[in-house]
Amino acid sequence: MSAFGASNTANTPPKFEVAQPPSDGVSSLCFSPKANYLVATSWDNQVRCWEVMASGGNVNTVPKASISHEQPVLCSAWKDDGTTVFSGGCDKQVKMWPLLSGSQPVTVAMHDAPIKELAWIPEMNLLVTGSWDKTLRYWDLRQQNPAFVQQLPDRCYALTLRHPLMVVGTADRNLVVFNLQNPQTEFKRLVSPLKYQTRCLAAFPDQQGFLVGSIEGRVGVHHIDDSQSSKNFTFKCHRDGNDIYAVNSLNFHPIHHTFATAGSDGAFNFWDKDSKQRLKAMARCSNPIPCSTFNNDGSIFAYAVCYDWSKGAENHNPSTAKTSIYLHLPQEAEVKAKPRAATSGRK
Repeated sequence: MSAFGASNTANTPPKFEVAQPPSDGVSSLCFSPKANYLVATSWDNQVRCWEVMASGGNVNTVPKASISHEQPVLCSAWKDDGTTVFSGGCDKQVKMWPLLSGSQPVTVAMHDAPIKELAWIPEMNLLVTGSWDKTLRYWDLRQQNPAFVQQLPDRCYALTLRHPLMVVGTADRNLVVFNLQNPQTEFKRLVSPLKYQTRCLAAFPDQQGFLVGSIEGRVGVHHIDDSQSSKNFTFKCHRDGNDIYAVNSLNFHPIHHTFATAGSDGAFNFWDKDSKQRLKAMARCSNPIPCSTFNNDGSIFAYAVCYDWSKGAENHNPSTAKTSIYLHLPQEAEVKAKPRAATSGRK
């Protein structure tokens, strides 16, 4: 265990609410890699897209389009050219939505149980999907059947990909590492450094390791090469006295390579893993944050605020239940690593 350094006190920065949010909880958020189009998937069976326009410290959002699944939608990803959105969920299928062309969505992937994670792999021109049916499946969009099916040790809970690195988190705290230059064999399998259920993963931008977040208010920083194991550590976050909350989302900043955590305590924080510092703590929202994401240049941080059922049905109040998506404009001081002070002795 290695503690992070002291941080700034929590503050309440201006935040901009996305217009016409989903009617039920948000399960995933993703920005187009080419423009400020934000997609959200939701438990109301919908996939929605907004155009986000930021200028001079102000942000406006315009709902652009939406499609429906037959059951709640759990995950989403953009194609690298920014033309197409993939979405998957409890109806056990992935829909490919050619959003920019205005064409109708088509089903491009199927599983035997809900699809929890998916990612587009531009280097391979394949879609990868992870399901509670305990398989990973790779899809060539020109073919009806999967190009390859990889058995997982248990249900897929989380997936992160930065080619050639892919890490899949499953039930029972398994973490399976793949080298996508040889995707048909596991590169390494390990047990999570955290003691409780895996909730989220984020591959390092340099592909040398990954972050793992758990339901127990803790994040693990893990390097894949055993020779770097001395750099591995875990730290506590999203806690309030004796109250411990899940870490629901981990996102690396695309420019500065610092990262954000968001949790069921309703807070998001920015961190620097290399200097082991929390760069900024944000004031808590009134409800949990189930998911978050940066846009392609890191100038916008989107996060959803809604009840996540982490305290069961007895804590769900339909009269006050509200789903919101907010946009935060990170200041450079919040997301840029601070220069390290000179140190002596062991690092």
